[in-house]
Amino acid sequence: MNLAFEKIAKKDIELIIPFIQELMGNQFSDEILFERFSDMFDQNYECRGIFLDGKMIGVFGMWFMTRHYAGKSCQPDHVYINGQYRNMGIGKKLFSWIYSYAKSKGCETSELDSYVSNHPSHKFYLNEGYNILGYHFVKKNL
Repeated sequence: MNLAFEKIAKKDIELIIPFIQELMGNQFSDEILFERFSDMFDQNYECRGIFLDGKMIGVFGMWFMTRHYAGKSCQPDHVYINGQYRNMGIGKKLFSWIYSYAKSKGCETSELDSYVSNHPSHKFYLNEGYNILGYHFVKKNL
């Protein structure tokens, strides 16, 4: 298994949109996602494609920030692996890579959000050693 986590450049956003649409259930138009990801690339955000034997099978992002309660932190975001490639150990290898990469950037911690209804991810993250510390609240239409 030849697994790679290749950096996606801002000019290649269209590569990730189909994966984000699958993850999000087509909640937003491609145009809105393109606009939002364009903004994200100009912040402390990096995007990577998950490639298996040269084929892109998933996507994930990482935010880098310093938190008063956690120090310098890496936040994996929108982690998505195509369904036919799950339960093959790819997620475990992916997170091992994320931890190593984050540590090389001086991060002390990793934290993430997971949708309340995404029970398989909760099990995975708990097995990875994450602890549930709180709730993530969102207020729209400010």
